[in-house]
Amino acid sequence: MTSIILAGGNSSRFGWNKALEIINGKNLVQRVVNRLISLSKEIIIVTARRESLSCSPSSPMIKTVADIHPGKGPLCGIYSGLVISSCSRAIVVGCDMPFLNIDLLNYMTQLSPAFDIVIPRIGERIEPLCAIYSKNCLVPIHKLLKRNELRVGELFSVVRTRYVEEDEIDKFDPEHLSFFNINTQADLDEARRLAVEKCLLL
Repeated sequence: MTSIILAGGNSSRFGWNKALEIINGKNLVQRVVNRLISLSKEIIIVTARRESLSCSPSSPMIKTVADIHPGKGPLCGIYSGLVISSCSRAIVVGCDMPFLNIDLLNYMTQLSPAFDIVIPRIGERIEPLCAIYSKNCLVPIHKLLKRNELRVGELFSVVRTRYVEEDEIDKFDPEHLSFFNINTQADLDEARRLAVEKCLLL
């Protein structure tokens, strides 16, 4: 299994590169890598530019690649990572999700061989950046990008999609912290508080 970390956003709501922010001694990218490494044959970090992300860990299993079409959003980031993935399926997450639940991701990984996308759904809220995508998504994503249809949700109806429902999620992550992401300084402050309060130190 490949893991793809999307780090190509411009952090417009945050004001600067949030990937550099530290929680309990590790920046956000390092925390996400640490969460994913036990599930991954390789980790691909997709950035907006061609230079390496200076805060990313150095390891032979970690690659940093440029978004093929910078500014096209997460859909293009998913495409950019899947193109170079050596595996047929990939876990896709954002770089600003410090509390990913490994047991939930492992459960989703076990479901994934029968589907093109395995994606959490809580009520009407879908989590496209804590999901598993197969290389079968490449052709339909390419078609969407050519039409400048950039919503990840446009993909779900044209491939085999398995929604992981709230009752399934609750078995592994009842507080839904996997989907906590950092967009503002208040979010960062809350993440730092949660990391200490719940001993989420990785």
